[in-house]
Amino acid sequence: MAKIDNNMKQWYETLFENYGEKYDNESFSQGTIGECDFIEKEINHDKKLKIIDIGCGTGRHAIELAKRGYSITGIDLSESLLEKAREKAKQKGLQIDFLKHDARNLPFDKQFDVAIMMCEGAFPLMETDEMNYEILKNVSQSLKENAKFIFTTLNGLFPIFNSIEEFCAANTDDGNATYHKNTFDLMTFRDYNITKVEDDNGVEKELKCNERYYIPSEITWLLKTLGFKKIEIFGAKLGAFSREDKLTTDDFEMLVITER
Repeated sequence: MAKIDNNMKQWYETLFENYGEKYDNESFSQGTIGECDFIEKEINHDKKLKIIDIGCGTGRHAIELAKRGYSITGIDLSESLLEKAREKAKQKGLQIDFLKHDARNLPFDKQFDVAIMMCEGAFPLMETDEMNYEILKNVSQSLKENAKFIFTTLNGLFPIFNSIEEFCAANTDDGNATYHKNTFDLMTFRDYNITKVEDDNGVEKELKCNERYYIPSEITWLLKTLGFKKIEIFGAKLGAFSREDKLTTDDFEMLVITER
C-alpha cells in the first residue's frame, strides 16, 4: 500500500486522482435521485434558473438535473472526476459545462440563481477554517440577488455523542474507502483519520485526512456574515432529504437551505 506524502498535495487532491469509477460506487453517492427530487421541489421546478454545482465530482447531481431540463454548470478541483463527469454526460447526450476550478477562487460574479454543494463537495474538506469560509464567500459572490444555496456538511453535534469510526464502518460497503484511527478534536471540531482506498487503477492509498465538523450556530453565523437572510438547517438523510427531519445528534450530516 502506498503511503502518500501529504506535504506535496493535500489529501483531498490525492484521494480523488484516478477515482471516478470508485467514487460512483461509494455508499455515500447512492442517493442522487432522491436528493435531486428534493432540489427540484426547493426551486419550484423552475427550469429557467441557472444552477451551479460546487464540488460536482463525477457530475451525479448535475447530470440528473440536466436530464430533467435544468441549465447547470459543474465545477470541481479534480480533473480525474471531471473527466468521468464529461464522459457520463456525453454518453447521455447532455451538454453540461464541467469546469476545473478551486472553490476558494471562483471566476463567477452574480451569474447563478441556485448553488448546490452536496456531500461535502468542497466544504468542509479544507485544511483551515479560513479556507472553508472562502468557499462560502465565493459561492455567495457567484449568486445573483434573491438566490438560493442548498448544501450538506458534517454535523458537529454527531461526534460529541457518537463514534465517527463506528458510523463509517457500519455505513461502508466492501470495496469502498475505509476510515481508521479517528481522533476528534473538541477544540477545533476536526476529525483526524487514516483513509485507505484503492483507486481505479488498483493502486492502494493510505492518506492522513482531517475534516471540519460544524455546529448549526457556526453555519448560521458564517452565512449571515455573507448576507444570507433566511437560513434553515435540517438533518440530511442519504437520498431522502426532507424539511420534516429536525436536526439531531444522530445525524452525521446536516442539510442547509439558505436564501439572500
